[in-house]
Order: sequence, then C-alpha cells, then structure tokens
Amino acid sequence: MLKGIPNILSPELLKILMEMGHGDELVLADGNFPKMAHPDHVVRCDGHGIPELLEAILQFMPLDPYVEHPTVFMEVLPGDPYVPEIWDTYRAIGKKHEEQGLRETAINRYDFYDRSKKAYALVTTSEGALYANIILKKGVI
Repeated sequence: MLKGIPNILSPELLKILMEMGHGDELVLADGNFPKMAHPDHVVRCDGHGIPELLEAILQFMPLDPYVEHPTVFMEVLPGDPYVPEIWDTYRAIGKKHEEQGLRETAINRYDFYDRSKKAYALVTTSEGALYANIILKKGVI
C-alpha cells in the first residue's frame, strides 16, 4: 500500500497509467463491452463501476490539452430513446479534475470499437449503465 493512492487503482492499472505517453488512449468499458474491441493490454476491474474508476484515474492522469475532444463517449444508437444519465456523472467528475472539464464528444458504436482496438489499454468493469463506455486521451503535465 502507498499513501494517497486510491485502492481501486490496482498495481497493474497504475503501471499502465505510468507507461502511457502523451496522446495514448485508455478505454473504460462497461460490463457489456465486446471482447472483439479489446487492445492488447486489458485490465480487469470486476465489481467496480466506471465513475469510481474515472474519479481515481483523473486524480493522476491529465487529459490532452492539445486536442478538442480528449474524452469520447459511445453515442446512443439511432432510434434508441435512452438518455445516458451517467454522462452527467462523468462530466461532474471531469470538472473536479480538469479546468475545462472533459471536453467530450460522442462517436458511433462501431467507430468506438475500432478506436478501442487501437487504445493503449482497456479497463473492463462491472458497470451496468447503458452507453457508459468512455475513452480518455492522456495529456501532459
């Protein structure tokens, strides 16, 4: 154990956060995320939701200030009336850790999957909210 590091951040996840460089992307995936969209590095965080992980990660990982949208959500499918309330939770967490907030955009499901395959790492969770997947682009300090 170390002082000041949330225990939700496993040694494996901390190592990946340290290894990532400027512009590398990290995917936080909900419990429904398909295996086909996983990059080579996968960290399991079973039993945890994305908001608690996002809170812990953003304490240490800056978002990229040089791109318009360093945060990407998976957009709602056309015709689906669901409103992803979890996005507001993400935005509130982002405002606590980033002066300009998350500066997010949403992309369609298949583009999200393709981008996830190219990410530095993917964190699987037990998040049950729909459209809860999120990509974070690492910035600089």
